[in-house]
Formats: sequence, C-alpha cells, structure tokens
Amino acid sequence: MKKVIFTEKAPAAIGPYSQAIEVNNMIFMSGQIPVDPATGNFVEGDIMEQTTQVFENIKNVLAEAGLTTANIVKTTVFLSDMSLFADMNKVYAEYFDGAYPARSAVAVKGLPKGALVEIECIAAR
Repeated sequence: MKKVIFTEKAPAAIGPYSQAIEVNNMIFMSGQIPVDPATGNFVEGDIMEQTTQVFENIKNVLAEAGLTTANIVKTTVFLSDMSLFADMNKVYAEYFDGAYPARSAVAVKGLPKGALVEIECIAAR
C-alpha cells in the first residue's frame, strides 16, 4: 500500500503528483526545485543558494516521514548546465556526513520555472 507524504514546509505540487510516496519502507520523492515554501517564490541567488533551498525542501519532506538525509540511498540531480556542477556539488556534500547516496547528475535543456537545479531522491527506513 502506498502512503502520500505531504508537508507545508516544502513547496506544494504544481501538478498532478505528490511531494513523496512511501511504499514498503521506501520513500520516493518528487524533484524539488528552489522554491521557498513560505513565499512560493524562487530563492534569489546563484546555484549554491538554489541548491541549499532544494536541500532544505528535501529535508522537510523527509522530516514529515520521520527521516533525515542520512536515509537517502539515491539522488538524481538535474542541472540547467553542467558548468554548475562543481558549485552544486559543494553544497550537496554539506548535507551528508560521508555515507553518500548513489547519484546521477545530468544537464537538461530546461527545468520548471527556469530553475538552475532540481533534485529527486529515494530514501529507505
């Protein structure tokens, strides 16, 4: 059986999807973009500020499920340009304490609302 995970501390879905779904002790999180849930607006700044907001959104969805970033087993990072990878990676590393999840990172032609970064993840209990 699947369970919908939702928190007001992360951006609400802007389409027909859930922030996250839990099935068999696995949490599948939709891609998070750098929207401040308090304002509904993008955070100002470069890739580092946007990546920070994305991870704050991820942390809040995980917290609603009773988890932390330590529970993440896989991430997929979407970047608007691979030249942003190094700065994104600096922020990314700060959210894990050495037991890094598996990861894919790709550049895409465009992201929702013109974001520089979007990150989706899978976590396990």
